[in-house]
Amino acid sequence: MNVFINSTGHYLPGEPIDNDNIERILGLVNGKPSRLKSKILQANGIRTRHYAIDESHTTTISNAQMAAQAGEDCLAKVGFNKRKLGMLSAATSQGDFVLPGFGSMVQAELQLPDIELQTSHGICSSSMMALKTAYTFLKSGEHDSALVIASELSSRLFKASRYEAASNVVDFNAEFLRWMLSDGAGALLLETQPRKNSLRIDWIRGFSHADAYPVCMTVGQPRTGSAQKSWQDYPTYAEAEADGALLIRQDVRLLDNIVKLGVDGYLRLMDEKQLNVNDIDHVLCHYSSDHFRSKIFDMLDHAGMMIPEERWYTNLYERGNTGCASIFIMLDEFLRTQTYHPGEKILCMVPESGRFNNVYMQLTVVES
Repeated sequence: MNVFINSTGHYLPGEPIDNDNIERILGLVNGKPSRLKSKILQANGIRTRHYAIDESHTTTISNAQMAAQAGEDCLAKVGFNKRKLGMLSAATSQGDFVLPGFGSMVQAELQLPDIELQTSHGICSSSMMALKTAYTFLKSGEHDSALVIASELSSRLFKASRYEAASNVVDFNAEFLRWMLSDGAGALLLETQPRKNSLRIDWIRGFSHADAYPVCMTVGQPRTGSAQKSWQDYPTYAEAEADGALLIRQDVRLLDNIVKLGVDGYLRLMDEKQLNVNDIDHVLCHYSSDHFRSKIFDMLDHAGMMIPEERWYTNLYERGNTGCASIFIMLDEFLRTQTYHPGEKILCMVPESGRFNNVYMQLTVVES
């Protein structure tokens, strides 16, 4: 049975925030401008992004509410009655609460009765894991429709007060992602019958390398000490915060592995005859920073497997890096703004630096 993406939607909170106004929203740490901001922004190339907090650090919309807004946008585009949905599959890096699962909170916001529910928890690739779960359910005949939503609200982690509470341990790895991540949600409607300009999901494939590499991106792990120690092992939450265990960290020394492993997976799919680069008309790749774009191209060129650069599409520079929501927001904007034709194939790639999980998907544009 075939499965089709029949509609897409998105939600981005508030007005776009340019680079000059980031600290106006997130705040100055200890009243001082960042010495790292310009360097990191120059490398990532992001010019504008969206935040779901305001200048007073008040949350303007919850993560679950953003997800619901994206879902409503997706369904409204094709007039789909949400009460006829068979499944909701949701993804996020951090929900509004530790418990219950994020999908439950999104279901409640959307007021979806008696639905099959699934939550994928991870970092950037969790959206693709949520998508593959829904795709597999539909392909097996369990349901004939599913709504897949990915949403991120990372800005709450970047308030100046978070860093001031751990003022003795704010190093480069702790500040790095403050200038990289932002907020937003994207949604896809999956059905077993096509509509006008549907995208058939040809395949979805992932390769995780958690067995071979240490943690690269984390929240809840102390800055130093045992890799097995958790923020929950401290006597109090205040002590965990003071030790910097609640800051989001990126081990930048490991980051170049994301390019190598991403390209390795791409080449592996070619060796397995699942992917033919000569067939690909468009590439949507969630590279988290412009810094990685040239590295990806160089490695593919060296392997003789490069898809021409003019076929690559991204909205990173205007929408920012919205984590697991990025690929859905990107696909939605691609379909709304770019030219594509029946029979063309779209390759989607999502490398994740959490502990290095890479997911790939091929789509074919079809006529109803």
